[in-house]
Amino acid sequence: MTIDAFQLFIDQLSNRLEQPLPGRLAHELMAPRPIDERRFSENPEKPARPGGVMVLLYPHDGEIYVPLTKRPVYNGAHSGQVSLPGGKVESSDRNLIETALRETQEEIGVNSNEIKVIGELSELFIIVSNFKVYPTVGVLNQKPIMIPEEKEVVKVLTPTLNELLDKERRGIKTMHFPPYKIDSPYFDVEGEVVWGATAMILSELVHMVEEISPPFV
Repeated sequence: MTIDAFQLFIDQLSNRLEQPLPGRLAHELMAPRPIDERRFSENPEKPARPGGVMVLLYPHDGEIYVPLTKRPVYNGAHSGQVSLPGGKVESSDRNLIETALRETQEEIGVNSNEIKVIGELSELFIIVSNFKVYPTVGVLNQKPIMIPEEKEVVKVLTPTLNELLDKERRGIKTMHFPPYKIDSPYFDVEGEVVWGATAMILSELVHMVEEISPPFV
């Protein structure tokens, strides 16, 4: 992919982000089964905590990449899972876009000043941790040097958009959370199972990429 082709794609995606988003329609494609309505609605008596994540796009060797992070194992709801760079809002953040930019710099070392924000995806409630996540879409014009923060990130995964578009790289895995059992769609990324909220957010991105039919597809 040439720089001109990448810029054309980014222009198309930016325009698409200004239109009504697919939201739940796309989220449900990668949502754990059976669909639980509580998965999409927060409890008004216990408001969800806001958080921001970054869907970062950059070109390299003819492909477009979307970096993800693998969390370390810890005593928490998302232990060892693959996620988008991001985290909870801090008092110094002026808005959720700034949260996503700051967290991206902290977690994978990408200078927030170098990221061009082109829009936002649909918010998504995460029932298990009572978070409401707001995804920001950002762009870099070249491959960044990524330095994972060792306490928060075990490794950085770098799937291409073509890999995320490839339905052969998706599957459904049965997961046990006693006493519950779910069948969760997932993206296979470098041998890691990318499921849950991260998969649902990526599903919305993929849904719109398929709509605009960019030159590299």
